[in-house]
Amino acid sequence: MNFSFTEEQELFRKSVREFCSKKLAPRASEIDEKGEIPPDILKSMADFGLLGITISQKYGGSGADFTMAAIAAEEIARADISMAAAVYYLVEAGWGYLFEKYGTESAKEEILPGVTKGDTFLGIASTEATGGSDIASTSTIMEKKNGKLVLNGAKTYISGVREAAQYGGGYVTIVKTDPGLGHKGLSFCYLPVKDMPGVTTTTVKQMGREGMSNGIINMNNVRIPEHYLIGDWNKGFYYAMEGFNCARTLVAAACIGAAQKALESGIEYIKERNVFGSPLAAFEGLQFQLAENYIKLESARLLVHRAAWMLDEKKFSNQELNKAVASAKLAAPTAAFDIIKEVMMWYGAYGYTREAGLERGLRGVTSYIVGAEGAQNIMRLIIARELLEK
Repeated sequence: MNFSFTEEQELFRKSVREFCSKKLAPRASEIDEKGEIPPDILKSMADFGLLGITISQKYGGSGADFTMAAIAAEEIARADISMAAAVYYLVEAGWGYLFEKYGTESAKEEILPGVTKGDTFLGIASTEATGGSDIASTSTIMEKKNGKLVLNGAKTYISGVREAAQYGGGYVTIVKTDPGLGHKGLSFCYLPVKDMPGVTTTTVKQMGREGMSNGIINMNNVRIPEHYLIGDWNKGFYYAMEGFNCARTLVAAACIGAAQKALESGIEYIKERNVFGSPLAAFEGLQFQLAENYIKLESARLLVHRAAWMLDEKKFSNQELNKAVASAKLAAPTAAFDIIKEVMMWYGAYGYTREAGLERGLRGVTSYIVGAEGAQNIMRLIIARELLEK
């Protein structure tokens, strides 16, 4: 049992923090206010090796493991507390890994280099209007017809619809291929978006993560080549579970980064702000709150990095891995929300202003409490299911 990072991991964290401090943090408010991540920031992230970080060097990626990917997720969210840049990063890291693992060679050669260069976007399309975490209820249908895969249906609350339509790229998409088999009748495919006949997109306004779009993808007799099938026919449910474990770990890491930044800012503020002749930090009530928040953050951080380590070790059962990842995903967003909220209260009225920047974080991490990559009650169900067994 070793709780320290390797020298390589520490150097990697330092280099990512320096990059984010220079390129991302100074423009975090711009990202939120303008409602987009400027293309030059995305290009610089790609040049640094952050986009598609888990994709192998064969396709232009960094080939990083999930411990490294989690470290980067922390640092990106620490620099852009709104979570917008972190969302762009983590969906490509989590689902790009799955695409490379199960996609056809011709599809990977065609699609992944554009993702790692920052030229195109890659996301996940699983949620539908009638079911989010219940992917077995997927109603989007895919059939084989005349040498093509034909899709009909709609996906909702999908991250990056504007980016995919603007830059090109598409989605790792879960579809129903045998309605009579329930969850065993699902498959995965790659769905291109830009200029794709039969595909239309609509954006949905969110309360947070303003720099990253969210919306609806409609598919009307969309015809894609057969080599866009990801993995085996009717095996999609199992690929989805694997992909969610990857993505949820990085989500949790990003929430830790946002909470870390908020707590760091809060510490500086209460040391400098004087009331009744003393710094706020001199009051025992705030010291106790600080201690509790520190413990909350460190506890969640340990769960997150244990989950990332378990993903990298590749020796744990699905049950053990599901439990570890769900624990991290349950703990981190909740801890981040609580910490950011309390730090806002330390700031008083200033904390309620956009200038303070904390409200961006509160709005951003809320998305991972209410549903994105699995709602918190779904994490509780997963943990309970693995503890109780069948």
